[in-house]
Parts: sequence; C-alpha cells; structure tokens
Amino acid sequence: MFLLLSAVTALAPAQTRPGAISVTAYIAPTAARPEPVRQFTLYALTRSYADVIKEVSAADPLPTRDQFIDNLKCSPQLKKWLKAHDVMDLTSPDLDKAFTTDDIMDVPEFFDAYQRSNSGGVTAGLPKPKYKDSDQQANPEKYQKQKDEYLAATRKFIDGHPFTVQGMETELTGVNPKLPWDKLNADHKHKVAQMAPDTAQLKYLAGKADTDLDGRALFSSLAPGNYWISSLGMEASSGDRRLVWDVPVSVQAGQTSHIELNNLNGTDPRSASAP
Repeated sequence: MFLLLSAVTALAPAQTRPGAISVTAYIAPTAARPEPVRQFTLYALTRSYADVIKEVSAADPLPTRDQFIDNLKCSPQLKKWLKAHDVMDLTSPDLDKAFTTDDIMDVPEFFDAYQRSNSGGVTAGLPKPKYKDSDQQANPEKYQKQKDEYLAATRKFIDGHPFTVQGMETELTGVNPKLPWDKLNADHKHKVAQMAPDTAQLKYLAGKADTDLDGRALFSSLAPGNYWISSLGMEASSGDRRLVWDVPVSVQAGQTSHIELNNLNGTDPRSASAP
C-alpha cells in the first residue's frame, strides 16, 4: 500500500507539468517561394477566435430580416411582399420577372414604379386616370367609381401586355432596402472586429509571442490542454497574399507541441468565406 501511494504521488506532478507550443509561420506568395512571417504577434487562446467572434456578435445581435423590414419606411404592402420573397435588392436585373399583376396592383411602390417606367408616352394604350383629387371630397362616389374603373383597366392592360413590366425595377431605387441592409451588416461586422480582439485577450489569453526573423515563436509555461494559435484577425502578408490564423493545437504535460502556420491553414480575410 505504501509503495502504491508513493507511485501515485510521484506521478501526479508529471501529469500537470507545463508544456509549450513551438510555432513556425510562413506565407507563400503566388508563384513564389514561402517567406517567414517576421516580427508578427501571435496569441495562444483557450477558445477559438472564431467562437470569440460569435460570442461578441451574440452579445449585440443584428435584427432579424423580418425585424429590419418592419422598421423600413415603406408601405405595409411592400413589407409583406419582402417577407414573402427571398429578395432584398429590388433593383436586381430581371427582378421584373418575379412581379405578378397582383404584386403591381397591390403594392403602391410597385404600382408607382410601373407607372413611371411606362410614362412619357412610351407605352401606347396605357390607361390614364380620369378621376380628380378635387372629387374625393366634393363627389366621393364619382371619384371612387372612376378610380376603380382606372385600376381595373390598368390590371387588364398589364395582363394583356406583360412586356410593359420589363425595366420597372430600375424605378425602385428610392425604396430599395439593400443599401441600408448592407450598411447595417457592414457596421455590425466592423464593430465586432473591433471588440473581438479585446474580448479574446481579456477572457481567453494564455500567452502571446512575436515571431523572430525566421518566423519562429515559442509559447511556454502552458497548462496541458487545448489551445488555438491566433492572429486575432490581424493580417500577415507576403507579396500578394494576406492571411489570418486560428489553428487548434493540443499541449501535453511536459512536452512541446510543434505547429506550422502557412497558406493551407490560414484564411484570406478578403475571401467570401472569411468570418
């Protein structure tokens, strides 16, 4: 029994001895040999930087698409149409093919765009309204009758002349939600990019090190466990290549883990897949 206890006691410190991570960082420019990443700060995190970004983003979430649409300054009919269609850019080429006669007649913004795109005498036979605004109060029955007749004639005209719908998307620039939607997303991404490095260092930093002239860095005195070597979204560059890293690595007690950062495990922040 004494021998067994002694063996367990002697083994325990070895299992908790600190380890280290040795890093070598290279970038290969297009059609060129790999170059060491020199004097560049890398960070050892206890959580992936991708998850840190998700954490920061979740703390200040974007409105949902429907919430965004609810806050648009447009007609209730257009809001309803946007929610029912997977469309955010109302000026997309060929979007006119998605408009039905009911859409044009029911959504005020679409009806106005159709009218403008066919105004100036360019479309022969287009019905013209006979009702007058002055009759709305003075003779409401006459006003409503003539308005209903005009709308019915316009509906019939659109059904019989579907080519007149072509190009009406160019008249929807003023009510197009894409620009504010894109700006909202870009501003949120920029805010997260500013906050995530601080969050990573305050909550998940295990160590940081600068690469030397050969692109090497060493993280020492690390407790056994899982880590991520990250550039915290900062770009390392060589020639025409720019990369960021967020690479997992495990540390064993009393051992040094070796990892190479390169084009294969780096991400180009300019790519569409970059977070």
